[in-house]
Amino acid sequence: MSGNGVLLFLAVWPMAAAIISYIIGRVSRKGRDFFADGAVILEFVVLVALLISGLSLPGSNGGEAGFVIQSFRWEGFCGLGLHLELDGFRVLYGLVAAFMWMMTTIFSREYFAHYRNRNRYYLFLLMTLGAVVGVFLSADLYTTFIFFEIMSLTSYVWVAHDERAESMRAAGTYLGVAVIGGLVTLMGLFLLYHITGTLEISELLPACRAVWEEKQNSLYLAGGLTVFGFAAKAGVFPLHIWLPKAHPVAPAPASALLSGILTKTGIFGLLVVSCNLFLHDSFWGLAVLGFGVLTMFVGALLAMFSIDLKRTLACSSMSQIGFILVGVGMQGLLGEENALAVRGTLLHMVNHSLIKLVLFMVAGVVYMNLHKLNLNEIRGFGRKKPLLLFCFLMGALGIGGIPLWNGYISKTLLHESLVEYGLLASEGLAVFGTTSFWKGVEWIFLLSGGMTVAYMTKLFVALFVEKNQERQEAFDRKYRRYWNGESRFAVVGSAILLPVMGILPGVFMDGIGEVGRGFFHGSSPAHPVHYFSLTNLSGGLISIGIGVLLYFGVIRTVLMRKRADGLSEYVDRWPSWLDLEELLYRPVIHAFLFLSAVFCRMLDRLLDGTVVLARRTTHRQLREDKIQVSRNRLAYVTGCFLEGVSELLNKTVRRKHPVEKAYVRRLMEFEEKTVRTNRIIDESLSFALLLVCIGLIVVLLYLLWIR
Repeated sequence: MSGNGVLLFLAVWPMAAAIISYIIGRVSRKGRDFFADGAVILEFVVLVALLISGLSLPGSNGGEAGFVIQSFRWEGFCGLGLHLELDGFRVLYGLVAAFMWMMTTIFSREYFAHYRNRNRYYLFLLMTLGAVVGVFLSADLYTTFIFFEIMSLTSYVWVAHDERAESMRAAGTYLGVAVIGGLVTLMGLFLLYHITGTLEISELLPACRAVWEEKQNSLYLAGGLTVFGFAAKAGVFPLHIWLPKAHPVAPAPASALLSGILTKTGIFGLLVVSCNLFLHDSFWGLAVLGFGVLTMFVGALLAMFSIDLKRTLACSSMSQIGFILVGVGMQGLLGEENALAVRGTLLHMVNHSLIKLVLFMVAGVVYMNLHKLNLNEIRGFGRKKPLLLFCFLMGALGIGGIPLWNGYISKTLLHESLVEYGLLASEGLAVFGTTSFWKGVEWIFLLSGGMTVAYMTKLFVALFVEKNQERQEAFDRKYRRYWNGESRFAVVGSAILLPVMGILPGVFMDGIGEVGRGFFHGSSPAHPVHYFSLTNLSGGLISIGIGVLLYFGVIRTVLMRKRADGLSEYVDRWPSWLDLEELLYRPVIHAFLFLSAVFCRMLDRLLDGTVVLARRTTHRQLREDKIQVSRNRLAYVTGCFLEGVSELLNKTVRRKHPVEKAYVRRLMEFEEKTVRTNRIIDESLSFALLLVCIGLIVVLLYLLWIR
């Protein structure tokens, strides 16, 4: 081992704390809760200390933006070694992750007060923190993959926590997407390592440039395969199927982390590929932009139609991931002039994480009081609860891109990057598309922002403005004390950050952008961005106007109806058959399994026929009645002893009911059966190893062929 061991501590400490907390929980629940709080607070404090110490040193010796890079290497770990690194972006997102874990862990104490399996929840909560920090600190894609897969398996337990039928089905979908995505990514890593000879993130850019002319198509293939698993975790369309189903069934603190942080681990992998394999590559940038626009629009559309509080927030997360992908795509298209896209991408990642932390914890407050999420059943719960209203409003205004809130800053930067490329198209300098095409992309961006305003307005009105005609009096009276001091601290403390960051963008947002831009190989903007100029405000105001029109023109009319008693209710008009998982993925997988079963049955019969032919010709065996005594005489001696004892008993106490058993024969048959069984097991293992060798040979031949 070499380097700064604190980096290893950051990844290993939460996992060790998970085991310790589980042991403590077997004795004391309060002790476990306090220990879990202390564990995540320690993680947060260590990361704060690393950020301060790194920023206090001059940016030299490979440093970036005033931050000195630190590393840790464990040679030989799992073959290729474990390599961790700390730079501005990594410490920033490690800090965001630790902050979110700290707040959700504090909030979990009240949320899980009446849950079972709390010990299991805390075990996997802390395990996942270690894996997530490991992903963000990883310095090579092999280390990224190890921690990424650990994270996928430990977070599966969050989705399945309730153990209800819908929870187990959603967890199965989540795990299936994670496993398939991981296998595809692993194949991409094999191919990438074969092409470049390295998986070190810092070495990928020069290695890819060295072989670009010769291996361009192979690099696109390797990059696409590698990104597949990361895109699935991020919830990119059409791999988003787990996201709208996992969030409604997962506990609210887990949903906040799934949405705010685990999706960003997928974005991390996508950024590694985009900013190193395909830095400033227009073709790759256009492909990422296309998926980003689709994800952004479809996610917002699904959120508008949803009438479940957490499902709406989950679809919103999918849409915001689309906004981030738009920024990643524009980085490739704008090339060296991508400063606005780089800063917008980074800031929207951070903003979305913090906003969804607040919104999902508010949803958790609603659920732990009512145990319901349907808007028709929870409407009016937030009336006469000003502090809860404040917290939700901060998140809603932030995610809606309203000026003076943090989401407005990042969305403005992303919008301006689109406008900038549209100007290049109008001057004939764009690599792809015409002015009309980029104007269309810009309007989809603004329309998606408008839909965000519309569905967040729907949630706010349903919770805090409308009255519940059946239970409003009970809501106002019974739920006056709806959260304790710890939960209040976690939610309010997180919510205050959102307007502070938006009101002082030059202090907070520009500082964050400057610290993390080195990871993107980006540059600082040529001049300070005037966020509140009329030009920049116009994009946000257009989205707000579209949102108002959609709310009153679509949500209050098409997506609501009058009941027989004259009261209005929200209705889910999204076609139930329009579900990609049920419509496409599950039928394809079932068809594949059926065809595989048919093929295996045919192969099995062919092999059986071959074995029968061999036994009748070259491998003829002795008849079963010609069993020979084994060289090992233990069975024979034991059988003779037991028969002697039986004979003695038959002559004394068992004369009326003599024992008539041939122990020698039975024990020898048992011995022969055991030998044959062991031989079959050995042959099965040999056959399995043979298949593995065949598979490796096929992969090797493929790699040699594409070389």
